[in-house]
Amino acid sequence: LFRSWAQQQAQWIPGQDDLNAGILPDPGLTYANLTINYSAGSLRNAKGSPVPVVGTFGFWAIENVVDYVPKVKILGGEFAAQIMMPTANAAVTLPKFGVNAGGTGYSDIWVQPATLGWNLKYVDTWLAYAFMAPTGRFGPGATNNVGSGYWGNDIVSGTTVYLTKNKKTTANLATDWEIHCKKQGTNETPGQAFTMEWGLGQMFPLDKKMTRLLQLGVIGYDQWQVSDDGGTLSSGVPARLIPFYSVHAMGVQSDFLAPTKNLVFFFKFEPEYLAYSHTQGRTIVFGGSWTWGFPRVKTTKL
Repeated sequence: LFRSWAQQQAQWIPGQDDLNAGILPDPGLTYANLTINYSAGSLRNAKGSPVPVVGTFGFWAIENVVDYVPKVKILGGEFAAQIMMPTANAAVTLPKFGVNAGGTGYSDIWVQPATLGWNLKYVDTWLAYAFMAPTGRFGPGATNNVGSGYWGNDIVSGTTVYLTKNKKTTANLATDWEIHCKKQGTNETPGQAFTMEWGLGQMFPLDKKMTRLLQLGVIGYDQWQVSDDGGTLSSGVPARLIPFYSVHAMGVQSDFLAPTKNLVFFFKFEPEYLAYSHTQGRTIVFGGSWTWGFPRVKTTKL
């Protein structure tokens, strides 16, 4: 029974924001592709001790992300919107060890309809509302789920602080607060979750004209359940008795930037060093982004 209790996880997959967390894309349309691989051979109980499991748990998720940033000012900040359409080969919110997920499918869609960002002298920051729609395949107890089976409402933020005058050294923080609805086909409402992703980065020019840049940094993530689960499990046990989960990781990131071509490529490796009522493994993320900038026009203020 405990093993099923220990495996509930948040909708937000850690590893998506680290360096440059507070920087919005330039005005225009930006397409980003992120490939995320998570692998765990360990399950930890509420005290952080290993629990015997058979096999391993892992998944691949490929995220196609589109950002739209018009040349519009609202409350003195930039407006932006985002949609993320992923595919996955497992349900990331309720992992099962040693079980073949049964193939790849469309997972839950992330929609971020309203983002406001501000560019200050030594700080870039933004705040947004987003929601996760349960569009992925889901059935209670099924082994081939690729979705969570419930709606999530998210308050999201990102901040980059420039620690030097040339802005090459940065401290970064992204946060996500998840508020969940009832899981389809059940009487269970997963508890709220809070995720924090952070990074310290240093930029290195690869040529004198600054057309090629290398960024290296130390990154990490921390994710906690912050409220009780609601309702009851299929066994009749009150969901509020499930122990709260948390997981913590620290790793490295490298970015290659070509500013004149509006291109960015990145790689991240984040091993988890501590977990409670949660899987413990490692996260690898790689991908890139490209921005099609709008023609230069006068900014409209609202």
